[in-house]
Amino acid sequence: MDSAEYERKTAARFASFDQDGNGYIDREDFSAAAAAILAEFNTTARCDKGQALYSGAEAFWQGMAGIADVDGDQRVSRDEFVTGAVKRLRDNPKRFAEIARPFMHSAIEIAAGSDGDGPGVTLAAATRLLRVLGADPEVAEQVAAALDVDGDGIITEDETMTAFATYYTVDGPDAR
Repeated sequence: MDSAEYERKTAARFASFDQDGNGYIDREDFSAAAAAILAEFNTTARCDKGQALYSGAEAFWQGMAGIADVDGDQRVSRDEFVTGAVKRLRDNPKRFAEIARPFMHSAIEIAAGSDGDGPGVTLAAATRLLRVLGADPEVAEQVAAALDVDGDGIITEDETMTAFATYYTVDGPDAR
């Protein structure tokens, strides 16, 4: 894939982070995503899982800002996101996934709690999680099914992190 196509696909992912649609990714977008997950899975912010999710959201924001907030204004513009992702992550997509791991781990723990504790989440819980993070309902169902690489009906953290890195940094369909 040429650089222009890569940048276009990476820019398309920007909207999934810009929760409030103001044209920037900032700390509030990550807090809003955490709050939406907690509400969807009927989990309080003050419980251990809720606190872990908010801590993960903050770590994710800090990692994103460290990679992409070139001007230091504590928000990431679409251009900064594209530039940060393309220049710093194209050769190592797993690095991007690693900054998201604490948030994703906590989100999976919360979603798994709705189905019982285990090594991952069911397809139904994963679909709910994707929808609450902004994916179209039909697309969320298709993505959840695709995430279940081994076909066992459970999506593990490793399967999620691999898909996350791929979706945000390499070729793939636009999911929004």
